[in-house]
Amino acid sequence: MKGAYILIIFLNVRKMIKINKKIIDFKKGYYCYVGSALNSLEKRIQRHYSTKKKKHWHIDYFLEYGKIIESISIETNKKIECIISNKLRKKADNSVKGFGSSDCRCESHLYYFKDNPTEPLFPFLCLK
Repeated sequence: MKGAYILIIFLNVRKMIKINKKIIDFKKGYYCYVGSALNSLEKRIQRHYSTKKKKHWHIDYFLEYGKIIESISIETNKKIECIISNKLRKKADNSVKGFGSSDCRCESHLYYFKDNPTEPLFPFLCLK
């Protein structure tokens, strides 16, 4: 299955996290990360839940401290990751500039929410 996904992650304390060569100050709260998997959506999401993995993407470093509380997958053959990301940007309290978006023109693919965004996001995610 191909598609895009959103991980809803809770960070229970403010934390300085080194991601590659950059140190980012993350506030306590909820984060939504938008990703895509053009080969195996299920395996990509499973990988994010794993604690034993080689760090490859920005999100791998963040997930060392944050806990995934929800994952939402969207099955599609179209590249919609950036569309979803830009919609989330409008709903979020803030974004982590440059996070997860080095291969596109998006400001970010990681968005901060002070309060749990899970329920408010479900109507927004009805993309069909």
